[in-house]
Parts: sequence; structure tokens; C-alpha cells
Amino acid sequence: MIADRLASELSAALAAAEDDTATPRERAEMLMEIAIGLQQRPKTPEHIAGAIALYDRAIGVCPEEERLLRARIAARRGTALQAMPEDGTASLEAARRDYDEAIPVLAELGRAEELAEAEMNLGLALQYLAGAGRARLTDAIAAYQRALRTFDRARHPAEFAILQNNLATAFLSMPGVDEKAKIREALAVQAFEEGLRVVNLIDHPSEYAMLQNNLGNALQYASSSHAVENNLRAIDAYDEALKVRTGETMPLEYANTIANKANCLMNLPDDPADPQSGNLANLTCARRYLEEAGAIFEAHGDRAKAAIIAEPLAELRRELAAAQDAR
Repeated sequence: MIADRLASELSAALAAAEDDTATPRERAEMLMEIAIGLQQRPKTPEHIAGAIALYDRAIGVCPEEERLLRARIAARRGTALQAMPEDGTASLEAARRDYDEAIPVLAELGRAEELAEAEMNLGLALQYLAGAGRARLTDAIAAYQRALRTFDRARHPAEFAILQNNLATAFLSMPGVDEKAKIREALAVQAFEEGLRVVNLIDHPSEYAMLQNNLGNALQYASSSHAVENNLRAIDAYDEALKVRTGETMPLEYANTIANKANCLMNLPDDPADPQSGNLANLTCARRYLEEAGAIFEAHGDRAKAAIIAEPLAELRRELAAAQDAR
């Protein structure tokens, strides 16, 4: 049913592109708008592929002299390519080429906001490509920082928060275990906290929860002599995220956060003032969280994450069983 409807919509869109009563510019704009509509629906691979086909057609009919329109279509096609699931990096490489083509034209002729959006999306593409050894993280960071010239805290708080999150994750992705790594960890925590200064639970719940969850991760895994203090701060951050990420409304995000919280609890004494007293209560709570998260991942078909949880959960069960036997 979905495939038939998609095929019908694509056929109608392509027919519109052949309408002789419309100018080439109008046809290109029409195709771009229909492609954007496809992207805004549930992002099945078929919808994304259909959107990419329409962007390709829009570029094909758009006159060469319409430089700004061509740049806007290329930037939108880049976002569709980034959303296309794949095992390799071909789509991301194509998205990078689209942004490289579009950004100079948007800088010359476009609005500041659309240029900043393209820079932000370029940064994301470069960050993922860097993970595959196909780009440099420093280039992703530079793109985010250029986007921040427009997406500042006062006028664009949601975009500012997302960029701070992206900067922080880029800092944490940089390899190394030397003193510079500690500096990058501190910069990441600072970036998460900067983002949280401009968003709140009521007005920007999704961004707020994302930043709190990721701040918790950064604190939990930071190289520090204040591990207990950092873990306590991380628990507070996860609890803030869970005010938004509930099992009913956002089950997969909820499962991610409770799994993160479980990992933190496993390394936190029950009484922070007396670390030698053990952490049996926290281990028991962590087991419940991991069991719940694993069940949610299984129910939603995310077997990879369920498998990741299975190993520490098995070890935790053995540890708790041994503690019970020793009592």
C-alpha cells in the first residue's frame, strides 16, 4: 500500500515537471517542494530514495543561471543523502559534495540562516565520515563554528543547543589519552552545559533531553580524579533526560538513557560518603534498568543494542548472585 502510494506520488510529481505551462524554474521549485514533503514523512528508505530522485530531477530541469535555486536544491538533496541508510559512505560522500557546491553560493546569494543550516549539516556529514577515516574531525568542528555565527544563543536557541551537542560529541570522538584528551573532555562538558543554558524542559524538550543524556555520558566517562562526584552529576543529568524520554512516548530514547544510567550506577557506591560500604543496591537497580532496556530493544527489533546490553547484564547477574551467596 505504501509502495503503491509512493509510486503514484512520484509519477504525479514527474508529470508536473513536464508541464509545458510552467517555466523551468517553476518546475524545479515544484519538484523540490514535493521532495521536501517526502522527507518530512516517516523516513523509510523508499521515501528517502524517492526524494533524492526528485531532487536529481529538479537539478536537471533548473536553469544554469538560477544559481541560488540550484544551491538550495543541492543543500536539500544533501540532507536526504545523509538520511539514506547504507553500509558504506557513498551517500555521505555525495552529501559532502552537495554542500561543498551549495555553500559558496548560499554565502554569496542566500539567507544567513540557510547558509548556517548547510554548514551544520556539512559538519554532521564530515563527523560521520571522520569515523570511517574519510574526513577530519577538525573540519567538522570548523563547520559547526561557522554555523554558530548565525545560530547564536539569543536568536536561535534550539539550533545553538544542537550545535553545542555536535561540537561536544566531536571533541569526545577525537582519539588520544594524553593531557589534550582531558582538555577535550572538559570542552565537551562545557559545550553540553552551554547548550543547556539556552534550552529548557518546557520549550525545547527534545533538545533538553538529548543534551542531558549526552552530558551524563561525558561526565560518566571523563578521565578525572573526581569519579564519584562526576557519576553523581551524571545520574542527575540522566534523571533530567528521563523527564522527557519516557517509555510510553520515546521508548528507544528511554531505553538508551536507562542503559546509560545503569552503567553509571554500577560504578557508584550506595553511600558516596562511605565508598567501602559497597554498591549492592545500585547494582540491583542497574540490573533492572538493563533488563528493561534490553526488552525494549528486542521489542523494537534493535537486536544490535540488545546484544550490547546482554553481556554486561549477564556479568551483573553473576555478580549479584555471588553477593547473595556470600551473605
